[in-house]
Amino acid sequence: MSKKSELRRLIAAPEILVLPGIFDGYSTRLLKASGFAAGFITGAGISEASLGWADQGIMGLEENLRVSRALAACCDVPVIADADTGYGNAVNVHFTVRAFENAGLAGVMIEDQVWPKRCGHMKGKQVISAAEGAGKIRAAAEARLDPETLIMSRTDALATHGLDEAIRRLNLYAEAGADLLFADALLSREHIATVVKNVSKPLCVNMGFGIRQRSTTPLISAKELQDLGVAVVVYPRMLTAAAIQGMKNAIAALQESLDTGAVVERPELLVSFEELNELVGIEELEQIEQRYLTSEQYLQKYGDAAHEKK
Repeated sequence: MSKKSELRRLIAAPEILVLPGIFDGYSTRLLKASGFAAGFITGAGISEASLGWADQGIMGLEENLRVSRALAACCDVPVIADADTGYGNAVNVHFTVRAFENAGLAGVMIEDQVWPKRCGHMKGKQVISAAEGAGKIRAAAEARLDPETLIMSRTDALATHGLDEAIRRLNLYAEAGADLLFADALLSREHIATVVKNVSKPLCVNMGFGIRQRSTTPLISAKELQDLGVAVVVYPRMLTAAAIQGMKNAIAALQESLDTGAVVERPELLVSFEELNELVGIEELEQIEQRYLTSEQYLQKYGDAAHEKK
């Protein structure tokens, strides 16, 4: 089964599909190593981790595509790309979807914010008209070379136009060809339940983890979301926030060492060199080396009878 078909099967299954937000090689490798069946590439995470700027439309198509292509290539489970607004009008959306599809992504998300867009949990959002949004989704759906490529449509209209308009837009986008619907920054369980009951395609919501983002979606367990009828839940900022906290802890330990002049040994702050290498595929690389290098090349590199070429 292809990654695209597998993604569709997972969304249609009775159990909710949980998608951690991935943004770099480490998080993508951890996704599979931890047993998750699919992942969602967070555009905010790429912007923040790769460019060092908040998710306010600084990142363009090429940077997003560059990272997304690499992440899809190092992961054997289906991954959805966050293509922001498609980087322009419906014509741009056509080429954006083609680009992500050719890069190996199983699905592409397109949203209806005005460009430059911003994180859905920030103030100052604006949305395009519903008609333009539907046109962009239709362009996305018709651009697919493979009809199995998933089109995920997102609306940010709740913050600007209210719940009824968000539902209306999601149904328009479903009619235009979207396979999975996403209303960003819903404010309550009641909002989620209402949207589920009134849209024509499977619903995705995003969720914090361990801390609620102020004035936005409350923390709800995946099990409760499943009971409400939600098909997919994304945790877009969990791994980015955890990575920053881990780095802060390590930098603080380094600063302690500099301040005291003593060696500070804190193994609980770090994975071992061996674990890091295992995560990022060193065994597979060694197997490729053993398979294709000549015996002479292999011995020159390792110079040890214990490493003789198999």
